[in-house]
Amino acid sequence: MSTSTKSASPPGVQDPPGAASPPAPVVRGGRGWRRTLRRDWQLYSLAVLPLLFFLVFRYLPMIGNVIAFRRFEPGGSIFGEHWVGLRYVEMFLSDPTFWQVFRNTLWLGGLTLVFCFPIPIVLALLLNEVRRRSLKRFVQSVSYLPHFLSIVIVAGITMQMLATDGPVNQALGWFGHDEIRFIQEPEWFRTIYVGSEIWQTAGWGTILYLAALTTIDEDLYEAARIDGANRWKQTWHVTLPGIRPTMITLLILNIGTFMAVGFEKVLLLYNPLTYQTSDVISTYVYRTGVESNSFSYAAAIGLFEAIIGLVLIISANTLSRRTVGTSLW
Repeated sequence: MSTSTKSASPPGVQDPPGAASPPAPVVRGGRGWRRTLRRDWQLYSLAVLPLLFFLVFRYLPMIGNVIAFRRFEPGGSIFGEHWVGLRYVEMFLSDPTFWQVFRNTLWLGGLTLVFCFPIPIVLALLLNEVRRRSLKRFVQSVSYLPHFLSIVIVAGITMQMLATDGPVNQALGWFGHDEIRFIQEPEWFRTIYVGSEIWQTAGWGTILYLAALTTIDEDLYEAARIDGANRWKQTWHVTLPGIRPTMITLLILNIGTFMAVGFEKVLLLYNPLTYQTSDVISTYVYRTGVESNSFSYAAAIGLFEAIIGLVLIISANTLSRRTVGTSLW
């Protein structure tokens, strides 16, 4: 009776060329990750604190969303006294003030996305063309510095610069222009907010794109020059496609935070005179929940904002994956 299995070569005898090599040992999934964890436990331990941070400050507070559907009273149960269903949702959907706040949020979020997203890309492309290292480092340092300033300091500098007796109004006076009350005029708030955001975030965003530019193969530029492409065509056909994954990733993240317009900066810059254009969902939730003690009503509005943000980031990720083949997941 013949057998179909081949015997292994004896010790010291090599297999002829083309002979099938013995199959590699199979590592079971359970043992594999345990062995990896034991080997690299120092690296995995670095993720413990970030995971705890997100668990304590991001995921556990989600349980509090239940008070959007229950009547909450200060001093009572943290999960509300009794079930009220969609009562608070119906309240803010029929509130004209909420829709004014909603429109302001869309305006500020849209303007921030339109201006603050492309400017770091342009700045990174310009810095990439600078050949003098000293000039490049100086521009990078000056543009990065505002990111490390506290939002309180940024808001204070903005208010001092635009005060009625501040440098901007003094410069306008030199040209014979009347002083402008920038901080008190509603029509100026969006310009002030977006301008301060550009000043504070453009340099920091440039870091990511400069890092992405270093990964582009120089041979691609050489091939483009051989084909007769000038600097503009090289940028359009080589540089921008090379950093496209980074651009798409940051764009998806920015769209996900579209509704979460900077709460701290708006809170520091706005005042009752500018509520018409400056009051956004986050500040409205703060005044309604913390100052007026309407926690259930504020929780319902905050949950509505979070759902919109979730829908936006999922939609942007799906659209990006289907159109350009790049996505977060």
